[in-house]
Amino acid sequence: QMQLVESGGGLVQAGGSLRLSCTASGGTFSTTAMAWLRQAPGKEREHVAHINWSGDSTTYSRFVKGRFTISRDNAKNTVYLQMNSLKPEDTAVYYCAAERPRTVGIYDYWGQGTQVTVSS
Repeated sequence: QMQLVESGGGLVQAGGSLRLSCTASGGTFSTTAMAWLRQAPGKEREHVAHINWSGDSTTYSRFVKGRFTISRDNAKNTVYLQMNSLKPEDTAVYYCAAERPRTVGIYDYWGQGTQVTVSS
């Protein structure tokens, strides 16, 4: 079992930056691919960014590419999401998730979510 705890959300003005953190306990974080997803009010949850176990392969949603950066520190069991040039449409609850081994896009463990609100 892996437990995930997000932090770093908050209220920021458009154009500002935030860094989200997600710290894992239990499980085998250093061999697990991780992702950030988000859900805005009235919308379906959507993928934001993904990082492989070693950190040398990342993918991004077209809506955030060039503005957001996913990274990880396996020594700290933590994955990060650096969000720059934030827009009001980035407002959502952001979740980190641990991907099931040998699958793509199936997540077994989720954090509780952290609210990001971007004001115009």
